[in-house]
Amino acid sequence: MLEKELQESFGDFTPPASTDGSYLGTQIQMKATRYHLEQKFENDLVDVKSRLKAGKVKVGLVVVGGTIQLQASLPLKPEDTDLKGTRSKQYKISLNIPANLDGLKTAEEEAQELGKLIARKQFEWTDKYLGKTANKVDSQPKTIGEILEEFETEYFKTHKLTEKSKHTFSYYTSYLKRLVGIDTILTQVAIDKKIAELNNEYARYSAIKSLKVLKSTLNLTSFTLEGIKNTQPKSQHRDIPSDEDVVKYYQLFEKYALSRRSTIKKDCLQSWKMWQWVYGMLATYGLRPRELFVNPEISWWFNPENKDNTWKVHPDTKTGYREALPLHPEWVDLFDLKNLECLELLNIQVSGKTSFTDINTIRVNCSSWFRRVDIPFTPYDLRHAWAIRAHIMGVPIKAAADNLGHSVEIHTEIYQKWFSLENRKKVIKLAVDKKDNVEALKEENEQLKAEIKQLRETLAKYQIAEVLS
Repeated sequence: MLEKELQESFGDFTPPASTDGSYLGTQIQMKATRYHLEQKFENDLVDVKSRLKAGKVKVGLVVVGGTIQLQASLPLKPEDTDLKGTRSKQYKISLNIPANLDGLKTAEEEAQELGKLIARKQFEWTDKYLGKTANKVDSQPKTIGEILEEFETEYFKTHKLTEKSKHTFSYYTSYLKRLVGIDTILTQVAIDKKIAELNNEYARYSAIKSLKVLKSTLNLTSFTLEGIKNTQPKSQHRDIPSDEDVVKYYQLFEKYALSRRSTIKKDCLQSWKMWQWVYGMLATYGLRPRELFVNPEISWWFNPENKDNTWKVHPDTKTGYREALPLHPEWVDLFDLKNLECLELLNIQVSGKTSFTDINTIRVNCSSWFRRVDIPFTPYDLRHAWAIRAHIMGVPIKAAADNLGHSVEIHTEIYQKWFSLENRKKVIKLAVDKKDNVEALKEENEQLKAEIKQLRETLAKYQIAEVLS
């Protein structure tokens, strides 16, 4: 298990919630995390040096080539000659301590130990300080299963422990176990063989991506992945539902409940109502399914001050806190989204469940309910439908993207990717109708101008006639 002190370095750091799985968003988070750790390391390095100096430890620390080295005036090495007759020399000693926060703790301990030897005049050039043991490696390569615990420890030394980071890490370990195998030895031959056996492009992509993270995290040298192309597979076809379909398929939950076997457990008889409510919320707000199950603010949902019917998305979700608005406000009533019984069922479903595994189980159950009642699309398709619907309605891209909790780039990519012929026909017809309306208004405007001109001329004639009379 992860130790609490491993996460102390992230106590004052909140990763930017700017990604929806996109490369750009991921890079933004990685860059922010890396900068935080670098700054933290530099500050802590100054503190360690100050402590060593205050303790009169005659050993310094220097960072060289990604490692922390000890620096001290020591007796000459056995092979060195004493040209100046001082019998000592300034040396840098490499113990292969990584230049990171964890390594800094080790470096301070080693400096204290070396300082004591120097003060007691007991220092000797042992194999440790001569570096003769530093490069010894285990001749027996380990398996995937044997290093997963170490992988977790090292991974969270450079990633803040959040529901999102646990979510991401769980995918890596899941792919390694399922696609590569816990008994697979980490050698070039074994890894190449496993990758070659993966015929499914999604499985191959996920396995290679996870192996790359494992290799970089643990600095493994027993195999390489260089030269292996790992292009993300193209998304499969999706059946994005129309608004009419969304309303029609909403009824399938109750239809299923009326037709299912009577042998069902008594405490599960009403569960369909909650899943029907989930369907309505996903359609109305374009939410990710997890955003309904992670600490839902049910009290706010019924708060009289919530006049805009916003749904508060919890900060521990994929892209952080936001308040989502309905695209069709009337759907809140149509789908009975303020139904107290449904919210009570939701509260029972999520009560005490906060871990990624718990929430993921509920999310998977959501998908299974869609299949159970014969809905011909997935929960996530309702999110894509929201994005397309917003585009058809002319909602500015930035506003729609913010409401869905992702970047403008991702939003644009979604409605371009899943924009069907029928949707294009709708948008073009709307544009033509709008153009026709504009032309009609222009023509009406010209007619009004002509009438006004005629009225002015008539008025002028009357005024002249009245003066003459």
